[in-house]
Amino acid sequence: NDYDNASKHILNARDLLVTEISALINESYNRAYSVIVRTQIITEFEEIIKYKQLPPNSEKKLHYQNLWTKRLLGCQKNVDLWQRVLRVRSLVIKPKQDLQIWIKFANLCRKSGRMRLANKALNMLLEGGNDPSLPNTFKAPPPVVYAQLKYIWATGAYKEALNHLIGFTSRLAHDLGLDPNNMIAQSVKLSSASTAPYVEEYTKLLARCFLKQGEWRIATQPNWRNTNPDAILGSYLLATHFDKNWYKAWHNWALANFEVISMVQEETKLNGGKNDDDDDTAVNNDNVRIDGSILGSGSLTINGNRYPLELIQRHVVPAIKGFFHSISLLETSCLQDTLRLLTLLFNFGGIKEVSQAMYEGFNLMKIENWLEVLPQLISRIHQPDPTVSNSLLSLLSDLGKAHPQALVYPLTVAIKSESVSRQKAALSIIEKIRIHSPVLVNQAELVSHELIRVAVLWHELWYEGLEDASRQFFVEHNIEKMFSTLEPLHKHLGNEPQTLSEVSFQKSFGRDLNDAYEWLNNYKKSKDINNLNQAWDIYYNVFRKITRQIPQLQTLDLQHVSPQLLATHDLELAVPGTYFPGKPTIRIAKFEPLFSVISSKQRPRKFSIKGSDGKDYKYVLKGHEDIRQDSLVMQLFGLVNTLLKNDSECFKRHLDIQQYPAIPLSPKSGLLGWVPNSDTFHVLIREHRDAKKIPLNIEHWVMLQMAPDYENLTLLQKIEVFTYALDNTKGQDLYKILWLKSRSSETWLERRTTYTRSLAVMSMTGYILGLGDRHPSNLMLDRITGKVIHIDFGDCFEAAILREKYPEKVPFRLTRMLTYAMEVSGIEGSFRITCENVMRVLRDNKESLMAILEAFALDPLIHWGFDLPPQKLTEQTGIPLPLINPSELLRRGQLLSKKRQIWKQNNKMRPKTPEQCLF
Repeated sequence: NDYDNASKHILNARDLLVTEISALINESYNRAYSVIVRTQIITEFEEIIKYKQLPPNSEKKLHYQNLWTKRLLGCQKNVDLWQRVLRVRSLVIKPKQDLQIWIKFANLCRKSGRMRLANKALNMLLEGGNDPSLPNTFKAPPPVVYAQLKYIWATGAYKEALNHLIGFTSRLAHDLGLDPNNMIAQSVKLSSASTAPYVEEYTKLLARCFLKQGEWRIATQPNWRNTNPDAILGSYLLATHFDKNWYKAWHNWALANFEVISMVQEETKLNGGKNDDDDDTAVNNDNVRIDGSILGSGSLTINGNRYPLELIQRHVVPAIKGFFHSISLLETSCLQDTLRLLTLLFNFGGIKEVSQAMYEGFNLMKIENWLEVLPQLISRIHQPDPTVSNSLLSLLSDLGKAHPQALVYPLTVAIKSESVSRQKAALSIIEKIRIHSPVLVNQAELVSHELIRVAVLWHELWYEGLEDASRQFFVEHNIEKMFSTLEPLHKHLGNEPQTLSEVSFQKSFGRDLNDAYEWLNNYKKSKDINNLNQAWDIYYNVFRKITRQIPQLQTLDLQHVSPQLLATHDLELAVPGTYFPGKPTIRIAKFEPLFSVISSKQRPRKFSIKGSDGKDYKYVLKGHEDIRQDSLVMQLFGLVNTLLKNDSECFKRHLDIQQYPAIPLSPKSGLLGWVPNSDTFHVLIREHRDAKKIPLNIEHWVMLQMAPDYENLTLLQKIEVFTYALDNTKGQDLYKILWLKSRSSETWLERRTTYTRSLAVMSMTGYILGLGDRHPSNLMLDRITGKVIHIDFGDCFEAAILREKYPEKVPFRLTRMLTYAMEVSGIEGSFRITCENVMRVLRDNKESLMAILEAFALDPLIHWGFDLPPQKLTEQTGIPLPLINPSELLRRGQLLSKKRQIWKQNNKMRPKTPEQCLF
């Protein structure tokens, strides 16, 4: 209690820290953090002196305790840091007096793998015997016993921990006055106001014990769905009963029911859609035939598969109710639960009981929760079942009324669909939105239509069309296919030109193209091949002229290509990709008049929109790609970012994936948000090599120098040539780029670390997604932070493996150029640690990821890079054309092309589904 002497030492220590912290504060947050913590500890020493001098019953003591708790919870989740701080506080507050914090510390040690320290911390909280193998002898508060049981489980004594947990749960329930034989029908009663806080706390602890029972039973019984589902479902149900406002309890209960449903569906498909129940009194529907009464025995047939009626009563309806409760309780995004809910709606929504449960659940959820699954809602808008269709249309109508800004862009895409049923469904919703927001709908239609016009000019439309038609005629000798390509172009040419660009094209080529079309019509009548030759003479001349004109189109003036877009200003319509519920709407003020054309094969346009907030929003307008794929992948990245943020190891390393807006305008065009301060690897390497006077394709030159006929070599010879090229080139371009573009060693170190970690995060996520086509033009580098950014997600679910030329068999891109830019140890440093942490998080949350990946694979509109003839699919599967989803057929193994048959023979051990990648 020598407070004066202690105060002097505290002042001396603070003086010594001033110099150190002044030097570090301007350099790096991470380097300065430990010094800041030491400063905090010195401050707490001063507070401890004041604390010890207060009277025993002073209210200020409680104030200090709350302050210290709040301060510690704001620190990084680091074991050594917490240990240092708690060691200081133990001078005045013993561990048993601060149970909550010390239990958190023990859990932190356990999760960090510091098992001895976790055991030591728990032993400090226990009274009497400390033998971890005998938790039933503990005489400690229930929260401490619960923490000790989790520690025993973490040591690997699974059966022992589970048995002790069951016993502890029974005793806790008995202490709360509950009958263990009928707990679901009972509620905990408060004996007095003084004991109310403890009863409430222990009731919640009881819920956590039941939840942990369910989790541990699943971990020890991999085949629980077939052997013991009732015990696990019962544990989860009791967890929801004793804590009705706990998200995790409702989520696990719903998910367990969902997994039982999935198991029954799998078994039914394996049995050819049959089960043992033959009680048939059928009530027919388009998709559903109900056999018998839902409340009685029997079965029902859905899409040709027969399911027991008990499945609906005991699992489907409870799963729906559970998901609705879990979504309503979570304040943040709950994408995985919402997707599972949609799966149940699409599969069983035609049944009366399921439809009723969905209707009741809609009132529990906030309408905003449905916005995150808007792509899935729009993709299934044309449901054949009238009950499901009515539910979807009603939901989308309510969404359109509450958030019209979020729906106008997706609905304009659906209206342009080739499916008549999709068009009708989308039009019915857009007309309802038009009733209360007519100006907004008209503006959205105008902007969408004009952007599509600018995305592909008539010159480019005819250039691509003639190129495809010539290949079909001269190479494939498929005249019918050639006509199917040319006739829509001529029909489009017959429309009245509306811009100066279209008028110019009409004047320059209209007469020649009409003459060529007459020759085509003559061929239809006479079948004389000379008519086609005459037509192609004209087409060739037009094509040659267009070829000379297209490279000159480096910038597009809206005055010439879209005067209507130029004239629009101060719209009600939100800037694409900026609308978020609850935040101020940023509206379109005007479009900048000049669009620049990016020099690449697809010739996308870069342009800028002035927002109502005064900021410029830059976009890339693509006219030859399905942007719906990118928008779905952004959904996945959002979920992965949420999972990484919730993990302490990933959070402290600032691991996340760069996202950008992806707004489809039509099935073949859309907008992508421009990623600022970024360049593709291809551009960076080209600039670096140009500055050093090194040929861009030096590696290819070296290979051709050694073997001019490289393509004709055998595999071993190709490997020899490839190795020779590697030995005679350095491949250190990225390594030097990171060094030369950094203003200091500190900046370089941060960029290199960020580069390595971001590359690792996307390598693991891309592996789960089956992402391919990762060439240098699809990888970008942030010039300021060094973060790696991926673009173009056309090849997913391992579609690149099916290529005829250069199929990709590697899990992710990790070439020597990428490796050289890492640390001195290459992949054996931050890269490996980050990969392991990210994969651990992905595996721990595999059910969430499987929900979104299954939704992607089953999306009827997206093919994910699989390019297979629809007619061939129908012949091989017997599925009608409108219902075919090639990517899902390939994923499930129902369809095998020749390429895939060869691939499967050569790659029998390679994971083929997202689920196999996660396990």
